[in-house]
Amino acid sequence: MADTMQFDLVSPERALASVQAVSVKIPGADGDMTVMPNHASTITTLRPGVLRVEAAAGTTEYVVTGGFAEISAAGVTVLAERSMAKGDMTAEDMASLVEEARAALNNAKEFFENEPGPVDDAAKMLADMVAMGDEMGIGSK
Repeated sequence: MADTMQFDLVSPERALASVQAVSVKIPGADGDMTVMPNHASTITTLRPGVLRVEAAAGTTEYVVTGGFAEISAAGVTVLAERSMAKGDMTAEDMASLVEEARAALNNAKEFFENEPGPVDDAAKMLADMVAMGDEMGIGSK
């Protein structure tokens, strides 16, 4: 059994990480999950949250706003809608993300007046963004 696995984090703007990891904690849409070497193959969608990568050099954290993770016995590839190193995230960045989610919810309420599915999805996105900011200690006011 291998002690590490390949971890890659990619967003549309750039590749953020490519390291040998011991474990990766993923904020999955259906709940958090920890991936370790030789994990069963699966694909999961992401919710806004903090992705944690444990490697020999220590733990690195990244903020992701959505996307998906492809998991195999060889490693994990995360394709994030948006991501950045947690240490680079500012209160202004967080406020901007929350405001975008709030605007999306308002648009969904207006456009999908009698269709709760899209409105519920937008409300959950907003709640996840606020929770992520609170977890990081830079919640939006």
